[in-house]
Amino acid sequence: MATAKKKTKKKGNSFIKFIKWFWILFITGILSVILIFLMTAWGVFGPMPEYERLENPQTNLASEIISSDGETLGKFYLDDNRTDVKFEDLPKTLVQALIATEDARYYDHSGIDARGTIRAFAFLGKRGGASTISQQLARQLFVGVRSKNLYETITQKLKEWVLATRLERSYTKEEIIKMYLNIYDFNYNADGIRSAARIYFGKEPSNLKIEESAVLVGMLKNSSYYNPLRREKLVFDRRNTVLGQMAKYDFITEKEKDSLQALKMDINFSPESHREGIATYFRMYLQGFMRKWIEQNPKPAIKGERDKWNIFLDGLRIYTTIDSRMQKNAEDAVSEHMKRLQAEFFHQNTPERNKTAPFIQEFPGEIDRIMDRGMKTSDRWRNMKANGKSEKEIRASFDKPTEMTVFDWNSETQDKDTIMTPMDSIRYYKSFLRAAMMSMEPQTGHVKAWVGGLNYKHFQYDNVYQGARQVGSTFKPFVYAAAIDQLRLSPCDGLYDNQYCIEANKHGNPDPWCPKNADGKYSGNLITLKHALANSVNTITAQLIDRVGPEAVIEITKNLGITGDIPAVPSIALGSADLNVYEMVGAYGAFANQGVYVKPVMVTRIEDKNGTVLFEYVPETKDVLSKDVAYAMVDLMSGVTQGGSGTRLRTKGAEKWNKVYEEIITGYPYGFTNPIAGKTGTTQNQSDGWFMGMVPNLVTGVWVGGEDRATHFRSLAYGQGASMALPIWGLYMQKNYKNKELGVSDGNFEKPENSSINVDCNNISEENDDDIDTEDDLDF
Repeated sequence: MATAKKKTKKKGNSFIKFIKWFWILFITGILSVILIFLMTAWGVFGPMPEYERLENPQTNLASEIISSDGETLGKFYLDDNRTDVKFEDLPKTLVQALIATEDARYYDHSGIDARGTIRAFAFLGKRGGASTISQQLARQLFVGVRSKNLYETITQKLKEWVLATRLERSYTKEEIIKMYLNIYDFNYNADGIRSAARIYFGKEPSNLKIEESAVLVGMLKNSSYYNPLRREKLVFDRRNTVLGQMAKYDFITEKEKDSLQALKMDINFSPESHREGIATYFRMYLQGFMRKWIEQNPKPAIKGERDKWNIFLDGLRIYTTIDSRMQKNAEDAVSEHMKRLQAEFFHQNTPERNKTAPFIQEFPGEIDRIMDRGMKTSDRWRNMKANGKSEKEIRASFDKPTEMTVFDWNSETQDKDTIMTPMDSIRYYKSFLRAAMMSMEPQTGHVKAWVGGLNYKHFQYDNVYQGARQVGSTFKPFVYAAAIDQLRLSPCDGLYDNQYCIEANKHGNPDPWCPKNADGKYSGNLITLKHALANSVNTITAQLIDRVGPEAVIEITKNLGITGDIPAVPSIALGSADLNVYEMVGAYGAFANQGVYVKPVMVTRIEDKNGTVLFEYVPETKDVLSKDVAYAMVDLMSGVTQGGSGTRLRTKGAEKWNKVYEEIITGYPYGFTNPIAGKTGTTQNQSDGWFMGMVPNLVTGVWVGGEDRATHFRSLAYGQGASMALPIWGLYMQKNYKNKELGVSDGNFEKPENSSINVDCNNISEENDDDIDTEDDLDF
């Protein structure tokens, strides 16, 4: 009995000790876990973010460029092409796919999924990990890439747990999902869900279909590995796994799952970079505009933030006047015409036809100087010189064949891989005719389209704003405006077409100036100003500038916003001055706006990432001409498209143009019947071709020419503004009129009441009313 009692007592003591040690170990374990969490929170295992940063985590946000019709034209960013999306703008199916795949008990935990953690420990992660969405966000925001070192891996996981619980206390479940999807890097500059939706599917997140949402959620596992452009089959299977998870948790039915899994992935890869997309030249101009704005507008002082605005990091929203639809029409019009024009230029400049192609040498040594200048201004020259190479070494490198990608109109991507010497590549690029185009609403100054060149990736010089070229006869309306304004002439008044000379030492001209007409002939007849401008009769323009003087003409141009240097000599009447498309469009806008100049505007508003307005534009206007004079000028320029060099814009009269034009002019004849005012321009030797075209609510300027004046057509037939530039305007307006939503006017220009200037020339008899079918060739 005694022995049995001792055994029972011993067993009882052992059980008590077991219970005692169990609780000691259990409590010690709990306290150890708490202590480890506290030590992690205190930064013992490495620095933790301050509470303020946790409350307001800093992520780099791209600044967004927004068109007048609400489309994103592009973004400014360095490394992160990220734009925040509100939770309410995320499709419900995207959120469901995320929860079903990454964190099924998301709404039931406070940052740490206990069940998932125990399962992960028990099966060593073979049945799924334990990272909640909150933990994944913590890692993205504060922890970084997972280390391969075991100790660092454990401490990183501890930090994620601590930060996840803090995030859960600081934010709602919806805010955490929003932050996670906005911060994730989907590769190919697809930072965040908005960039990912646009780059992989060409649409906004709110428009994603279920199967598209499943693709992006599947990429969250590892966007580099599960990438549809690299491993299509793998991503397809991963998408179907996500759809299977959605069915498992009753977000979709089994029937829906089966039908969705059978669909092919419809990837619409639309890369977003500074050199690709729409309005690339305008976006580069805008970058300079924003740089100046930042210098003049200091950022409010906020602790922990930069002291200056940064367009690449601060997520500004820049609202512009560009209409994305008109911009696309403009870019398409330039491409369609220039591709055909370039083909004809190449045809006329084969080695058999032109031994100095693509140049036509006017002066001894001119081509050598052009090529040498091209070499010294190249990136290769600058880089090699910066690396200490001698000039002999640098020049030698330009004769070594090199692999390169060059521009090619015949390639779908406009890129062609080839091997050529850098010197040959300089000549190759100089063989391409360039183009520029800007379109503006004259009543508001809002610029609707801006095309600075052929392809920004290959031709980064902006010919709208940076490029100033001789304007030819497009300058003549300024001379006519000065004459009508000061001498009270009307479009119906006539002058004789005789050789006219301005004597030496008059109007600052050192020598006599006797300009010729394009064909070198003079009819000797009395012709109206309307006929003279429509057909670019140089002798009439010379008489007008002699009467008013160059200073009066220059004063009008300055009041019309032209800042370029214009010498006070008579030859400016025929367009000897170098001006850019931007200022020419602004100046012509005053004619269509009843004499009121409105400075072109491109940015209407700038907001910060929170929607606070930082800038709103104020129109800059100036009364330059009376309504009577402005309307008389519109009437004068209407003659250009009714009986002058612009008649090919209409069906009637278009048949008189030689069939050769059909080889290079897309859409000819254009068949416009509505009122159009305009002016063509051609400079000496056909080096520059211009067309300025106006309807009541849209003024557009087009320039075409070579990078160097030695690159041009030999004949006036191909090289005049009516052949090189006018077709771009015609194509652009055809496209605009097809879209009635654009509201481009096809009505009459507004005529002032009780005008004192007669514009009705129907009863005026001209002694010579034969059309002159060629443009003026300057002879200074």
